[in-house]
Amino acid sequence: MAAIFTPGLKVAEHDIVQKDRRLPLEGEVTVSVGDMVKADQIVARTELPGKIYPVNVANQLGVDPGRLLEFMDKAVGDSVKEGEIVARTPGFLGLFKSEVGAMVSGTIESISTVTGQVIYQTDPIPVEIDAYIDGRVVEVFPEEGCVVQAAATFVQGIFGLAGEARGALVMGVDEPTTELTGAHITPDMKGKIIIGGCYLTIEALQQAIRVGAAGVVTGGFDYDEIKELLGYEVGVAITGGEDLGLTLVVTEGFGRIQMAPATFKLLKSKVGQQASINGATQIRAGVIRPEVVVTFDEDVPRERVIPPEPKGINIGDEVRGIRTPWFGRIGRVKSLPVEPVVLDSESKARVMEVDFDGTTVMLPRANVEVIES
Repeated sequence: MAAIFTPGLKVAEHDIVQKDRRLPLEGEVTVSVGDMVKADQIVARTELPGKIYPVNVANQLGVDPGRLLEFMDKAVGDSVKEGEIVARTPGFLGLFKSEVGAMVSGTIESISTVTGQVIYQTDPIPVEIDAYIDGRVVEVFPEEGCVVQAAATFVQGIFGLAGEARGALVMGVDEPTTELTGAHITPDMKGKIIIGGCYLTIEALQQAIRVGAAGVVTGGFDYDEIKELLGYEVGVAITGGEDLGLTLVVTEGFGRIQMAPATFKLLKSKVGQQASINGATQIRAGVIRPEVVVTFDEDVPRERVIPPEPKGINIGDEVRGIRTPWFGRIGRVKSLPVEPVVLDSESKARVMEVDFDGTTVMLPRANVEVIES
């Protein structure tokens, strides 16, 4: 029978990790292939064009658009500060003068004698991309970015919030079965990544934000509390842009689910070491998983390492549900029927039989992921 493939979560004590660091538009790459870089080192930079603001200056002055240039104190290409006078009329016998100040700080892009509009463009917004992890540059994309490669401990989660962050790992609890509460969060955890156990309370997360923690890694979290925290609902399909105040990585699922003992033990062994985390999650096409990366201080290959082909799923393999009502639940593959099965929705799909703690269910293969190690 052909191998069965499905997206997988990886938990590895030693792995070769590659991170693609690219700009949103063309710019300057500041590193070369073979360079050793630190996580906070800038590897590429560019400038995003400023916003455009059209203003009808002729109307504000009370003049005909065709005569606008006569009253402009500034020309196309001139830099201006917000409120700075850009146009004025002399008035009549020194009276009834009109003045117009710049709407924003930036540059005058155009002056129209047809519409009477002056178009301002705000100053460019600098964008810098750092390496995210300590490692070696193994590939450069001219004017775009690079690939950083490192040997690292690598832990993927099932769900996360907010983007990239860095900090030293610190234990919030002693056991993977312990709930992380506000009492566990102390001021000395500022800038740190806190490791929790089976559950993270909303109070604990709010306390972590107050003390300035860089992130929290937990086994379980209540999905309903995300709206209370952010003020709006977040879909589990795509996250990463939330303004949370720290980065959250959930390793197991929603609810009170103890962190996998192996994952907890692995993170605990790295306490005090610098880690990079990212809460960005995408479970549709182009799967992106929240992650914790702790690099090793060892030589990294100069060539880009080709990752091994994904292995097939076999009976007895450990898997995790990624759709409700089994989201976050861990089970084992009991059977892999060859023929497609008609589901409750009356659609046909290839399925697998999974045992969740004594409860056997038939799930579409797209609704589970293998747990890799």
